[in-house]
Amino acid sequence: MKIEKILLMGNPNVGKSAIFSRLTGARVIISNYPGTTVEFTQGKIKLGDETAMIIDVPGTYTLEPTCKAEDVACRMLQEGGLVVNVVDATNLERNLYLTLQLLEKDIPVIVALNMWDDTKHRGIHIDIKKLEEQLGVPVVSTCGLTGEGIKELISRLPEARTLNSPVSSDGQRWEKMGKIVEEVQKLTHRHHTLLERLEDLSIKPLTGLPIAIGVVYCAFWVIRFIGESLIGYLFEPLFTKLWLPLMMKLSVFLGEGTFLYHILIGNLIGGSINFGQSFGLLTSGLFVPVGMVLPYIFSFYLVLGILEDFGYLPRLAVLMDNFMHHLGLHGYAIIPFILGLGCNVPGALATRILEERREKFIAVTLMAVAIPCMAQIAMIVGLVGQRGGKYVAVVFFTLFVLLVSKGLILNRVLKGASPEMLVEIPPYRIPQIQAVIKKLWMRLSGFLSEALPFVLLGVLFVNILYMLRIIDFFAYIFTPVLTGLWGLPKEAISALIVGFLRKDVAVGMLGPLNLTTKQLVIGSTILAVYFPCIATFVVLIRELGVKDMLKAALIMIFVAASVGAILNLIL
Repeated sequence: MKIEKILLMGNPNVGKSAIFSRLTGARVIISNYPGTTVEFTQGKIKLGDETAMIIDVPGTYTLEPTCKAEDVACRMLQEGGLVVNVVDATNLERNLYLTLQLLEKDIPVIVALNMWDDTKHRGIHIDIKKLEEQLGVPVVSTCGLTGEGIKELISRLPEARTLNSPVSSDGQRWEKMGKIVEEVQKLTHRHHTLLERLEDLSIKPLTGLPIAIGVVYCAFWVIRFIGESLIGYLFEPLFTKLWLPLMMKLSVFLGEGTFLYHILIGNLIGGSINFGQSFGLLTSGLFVPVGMVLPYIFSFYLVLGILEDFGYLPRLAVLMDNFMHHLGLHGYAIIPFILGLGCNVPGALATRILEERREKFIAVTLMAVAIPCMAQIAMIVGLVGQRGGKYVAVVFFTLFVLLVSKGLILNRVLKGASPEMLVEIPPYRIPQIQAVIKKLWMRLSGFLSEALPFVLLGVLFVNILYMLRIIDFFAYIFTPVLTGLWGLPKEAISALIVGFLRKDVAVGMLGPLNLTTKQLVIGSTILAVYFPCIATFVVLIRELGVKDMLKAALIMIFVAASVGAILNLIL
């Protein structure tokens, strides 16, 4: 039996992605299914002398689609291939509905009984041989996180069978599922584990909300601690001891004042290169994304990966559901917001989990205005924090007020209602370090490939505008808004221009302007809310379409103008 295409199919949160990662490694391609914004992941697997394509199909509960993701899963199935039906061994009865539907199709099927390690902890005993007999197809016990059973799964792929069972009604399927579970599964009494007790506590509002506040507080404390430690003990020494001497030699070679010198080195601060303020392509252009931002991105995605694999994020979504409904969203919109804190690009992409166009518009507009990325947060904390922690609090309190007030307004103005949240709550599991590191590496690679080119492009672009005195022209035109409305000096126009390319770099550009504390708070807040960076802007056009993106852009500009003016009056 020659295998050319393998489809990993199963309910959401059954560990398909973990098995996919085990079968393919980290080198994968993430694409949209044609005509949709639903993502799927594909890679390659070596089977003897042959290579097969393997696809992680969007999770589905049924082959009678109820949403876009399930519709894509059904359409992929129609295109053919061998199906590896990934089943949660700890919730056999619920998962078997899809299995029985797959067995009614004219396709070869093999069942991967995943999360096998959890069954013994939960007092669940499944007779795999009996399950094979009942289903009529091969069944292999697996654990995607540890790799248990993956080798056997690969070796038994050629045994996948096509049953083409008679089509049953819903009632017949449920009846058959009950008989199968009664025949193959036995439950034994056991005491709740510590993790199970924690599961119960973290989902109830009375105890869940304090736990959520504690988790978020601890997460950002850990992110800051790791980020600052990496900067202080690794990146700053690397730049000052290794890169700075090279740049000083290049500075002498190029000669101060030349066009190329201004582009590559920038300006000398106190007779020396300052990586934070010189603003050259090879000085600030490299130091800001690598030396100042990358450490925080690393620590953020590390913590996020641990929380994801532990199983906490769906519980946070449930806790936030009531609050998010007031903003025109449901609880799972918290996931794009959290991802947006790392980088707005994956945050914007994650809005695909929101089914309705109204939801997606509200979510991306709120995220672009009130959810600064970790790179920008790092710059605001580093720059504004020098004037006192209370001023950092003013910036982020303003963003929170904007998030709530703007959400309430959009929910009232836009037609439609907030849908209910249907989300599967996985059990808590101790994260596997290999899976966390693999996910971390993929996200860091994506950040560097997207962020670094735009930072360098932004620095180059602004330096050229400076040399051609175009910045001075823009400063002259927008001086009434900058000085009259916002109370900022005309030199701040360069930061607004760069903000469209990289907001974190733009915030850093406020440093050399010798702003007052009030001006620094206003400038940092405006840069956070006035417009998304170009990478996010491109993604949002693709997700929303040009018409809706123009509407969102007008809202952002209006909000930025209003907030700047209000802060100028209040502070």
